[in-house]
This record gives sequence, structure tokens and C-alpha cells, in this order.
Amino acid sequence: MQSLSLYNLVLFFTLSTMAQADASTFGEKLARAAQERTKSNVRYDGRYQSIGYPGGDVPAGQGVCTDVVIRSYRTLGIDLQQLVHEDMTASFSAYPGIWGLSRPDSNIDHRRVPNLNTYFTRQGANVMRHGKAVEYKTGDVLTWMLPHNLPHTGIVVATAMDRQGVQIVHNIGMGPQQTYMPANWTLTGQFRFGESD
Repeated sequence: MQSLSLYNLVLFFTLSTMAQADASTFGEKLARAAQERTKSNVRYDGRYQSIGYPGGDVPAGQGVCTDVVIRSYRTLGIDLQQLVHEDMTASFSAYPGIWGLSRPDSNIDHRRVPNLNTYFTRQGANVMRHGKAVEYKTGDVLTWMLPHNLPHTGIVVATAMDRQGVQIVHNIGMGPQQTYMPANWTLTGQFRFGESD
């Protein structure tokens, strides 16, 4: 009888631990996937390349800021290449015409910040209010317009725990890195996409 109760105790703690692991929010899982990206050696390279579809990717040792977001979502089973391409195919005119294209291109469209911004907004994932950020949550995908009109994106991996503020994972030219978010960047989007809780 005593061994049975020991068995039940072990089973209880095992199930309890499993339940806690499964209790992670989607945002926390996305943040962990982004932090894993910082362990990869990635050379900043945004040149156009033909890639497979769906599930296509440039070589693992290459990437830009959007690839941090794309690869982090893929870790959780969400293919932004396919989702953006399907939405652009259905509603091409809703997307920015910056590049002068006449039709969607599954090789590159999802790797462009303005297109991700448009896609997430069209999915109702933009949580900004009156052009201002709401309280940041782990897993928020952010987009900015940097000086010289350079669009940029990254993922919130830690909200303010000290005076330096929010930490993000992004690739701004030196591979995926976890840094504090500069306060002077102009935020253009704050998205919670894929979250069901």
C-alpha cells in the first residue's frame, strides 16, 4: 500500500509538471523560439533568392530581420510564407506597392516588413491603440521605421524588469541578437498573431 501511494505521488508531480509546461502561452513559446535563433550563426543577407513553397527558406546561415520572425513562427508550426502568399493572392491591392510588382512572389513577399505589417493588421492582430503601443507582452511582434525609412521587425522576449526596458530578439545586421529595444525607434506595429489564449 505504501509503494502505491509513492507511485501516486510521483505520478501527481509528473502530471503537474507536464501541465505547467503546457500552460505556457503562445507568446512565451514564440519568445523562446526567438531566443533560440540567437544561437545560430547568421550572416545578414537580404538578396532575392528563389526558395521552395510552401515551407521555403533561404540557407540557414543567411537572413534578415524578418527571417527571425518567420523562423520563430515556423518552430511553432506556422508558415508565414504560405499565409502571406495566400492573402496576397486573394487581396494583392491591399498590400504596399513599394516594389512595383504586378503579382505576389512567394520567394520574397513574406520577407518584407511592410508586407508582414499588412498581413498581421489584416488578421486583426495589431494591438496598438491610437498609434501608440499598449503594454508589451512576451511574444509581441514589433515593427519599426528606423532612420532613413528603414523598416525593421523583432520579437519581445522580456518585458521591462529593470529601468532599461523591453528586450527584443532581432537581426539588425549582426545576426539574431537579444538586446534592449531602443526608446527612440518609431513603432509602426505591435502584433499578437497566433495567440489563442
